[in-house]
Amino acid sequence: MDELQIDQECVEGYVYTPAPLRLLVLRRPPPRGRIWVPVSGKVDPRDGARLSTLRRELWEETGFAHVERYLPLGWTVVFEGPDQRRWRLEAWGVELDRAAAPTLSDEHDAFAWVSAREAVHRFHYEDNRGAVARLLERLGGRASPPQTR
Repeated sequence: MDELQIDQECVEGYVYTPAPLRLLVLRRPPPRGRIWVPVSGKVDPRDGARLSTLRRELWEETGFAHVERYLPLGWTVVFEGPDQRRWRLEAWGVELDRAAAPTLSDEHDAFAWVSAREAVHRFHYEDNRGAVARLLERLGGRASPPQTR
């Protein structure tokens, strides 16, 4: 496989409230591993820009439409997807003015608003933990750096 070839573009949204800093974590149902994840999805050609994909995925997975700001995290991860193709993931912070209950899609069976430290503990993938650290950096250290247990 060509080292530079990317077969699938994806986005992740780390939904948070700034004061107090809380992050939204979503749990996949048993057939999808029962793991905790952020909002995420594949870029669809009709989306256009990645931010359009993130807005669509945020709406589909949580029902949230009113966002205070989208914060590019400058966090990109390339990995081999479940289909053996090369995927590239771009992470964003998604600021809401307050924590609210999301309207979950069938992609998730539970949610929680948690501290950055707890999000790091719950997230299944290492790159999710790295993205939380980057979010905290971008927010100017408003919270202590996440640590794994």
